[in-house]
Amino acid sequence: MATWKNLVAGSAVLAIGAVAFLSNGATIHADTATTPTFTKDVMPIIQQKCETCHRAEGMAPFSLSTYEDARPYLRSIVQRVESRQMPPWNIDKTVGIQSFKNDRSLSDDQIATIVKWANSGAPKGDMKDMPAAVKYPDGQGWEMELKGWGKPDLVVTSTKWTVPAEGQDAWWRPVVDTGLTEERWVRAIEIRPVTVPMRKVTHHALARLQQDEKAQGLDPALFTNDPNVAGDGLFMEWAVGKNADVMRPDSGRLMLPGSKISFEMHYHSVGEEVKDAQVELAVWFYPKGQEPKHREVLALFNAFSSSVPGARGLDIAPNAITTTESFVPLRQNARIENFQVHEHLRGKGMSMEALFPNGQRQMLSQVTDFNFNWMNMYIYSDDAAPLLPKGTILHLVAWYDNTKNNKNNPDPDQWVGYGDRTVDEMGHAWLNITYYNDEDFKAEQAKRAAATGSSTQQQQ
Repeated sequence: MATWKNLVAGSAVLAIGAVAFLSNGATIHADTATTPTFTKDVMPIIQQKCETCHRAEGMAPFSLSTYEDARPYLRSIVQRVESRQMPPWNIDKTVGIQSFKNDRSLSDDQIATIVKWANSGAPKGDMKDMPAAVKYPDGQGWEMELKGWGKPDLVVTSTKWTVPAEGQDAWWRPVVDTGLTEERWVRAIEIRPVTVPMRKVTHHALARLQQDEKAQGLDPALFTNDPNVAGDGLFMEWAVGKNADVMRPDSGRLMLPGSKISFEMHYHSVGEEVKDAQVELAVWFYPKGQEPKHREVLALFNAFSSSVPGARGLDIAPNAITTTESFVPLRQNARIENFQVHEHLRGKGMSMEALFPNGQRQMLSQVTDFNFNWMNMYIYSDDAAPLLPKGTILHLVAWYDNTKNNKNNPDPDQWVGYGDRTVDEMGHAWLNITYYNDEDFKAEQAKRAAATGSSTQQQQ
């Protein structure tokens, strides 16, 4: 049977029913009994893994919502799914935890279905087999709306900034009142540029929560392992590929009356002016009076350190491949909710390992093919999120390719150090962390053991 690559080499393909006609006049007849069709076999995969981006008004460059939408991109679709470039999911499938709530990757069977469909002439199929269209909110829509959460309870919007067609990168840091007049607990957060064109010029967006915790009798130091993390610290961040943050049951983030959001947007020019660029932060609250038992925070842990004797900061020589590492001790019992790598153009990957107080060690997750265009957040499943006792050390290792072999490298002859510009480099992990006292942590461990039928994660 002709393969897809043989089929398209030098020939245009037009699929009609179950027969593929080549531009040279030859035909390939598909076995209609076993051949996948778009309506019955391919569209369900697209709806599950692709359409949230590849739809009208979505962030992707083209829609896949109909056969007519998808057919012109057949060659690209097959190439991207076979190479696992799409959907973007760069976690190493051979290392560490493999159970995630938001796994957007295709299974081997799904890839085989798409490739077989293309190899067989890409038949459309019977429209009676077409799954019902997914109803998306008008415009971009919030991810949480797509999940049935309804409209957000609070939206805080940054002040406007116009990004010129040409110019240097800019960092815009306005502070905006939340308007809250009472204490509220947060169960979900999402942040995004307001429009699709604004996505093009927004490298990233940070939202820091400013509020007086001490005045409320709270001790932020109980919730921090890093200077960037505190009760009134990082609240949410956005980069391409970022998911909404959804708190696990009985955990949340606290917002106090009179709080403010300190935004930081990194804007870069893309050849066309984008006026009045803005970012908006959406919050879904727990019902009034419902207070979750555990507090979750957003942590930024660098994968390099220059404060430890002998350690290397982020300093990458020309035409070199290098690694950096850091060790972050957990001062409280913790559940790690996700793993998200942030690097720039020389970044190639990062691993996160747990070094337990009893000497055991466990590789938690590793990204080995980092893609700057997709800042994926890998959200652990409820029965897989690491439970780490206080005193555990998170060991982060990052690696960088500053050679000509890195196709994303703008100039391999340059020394590269830490910096905010895209041509500079970064290396840190974004982690959502829920902290526990000793009693609650033991209860959570017992609950996990009962649910999984094992004694895993019981290291002390």
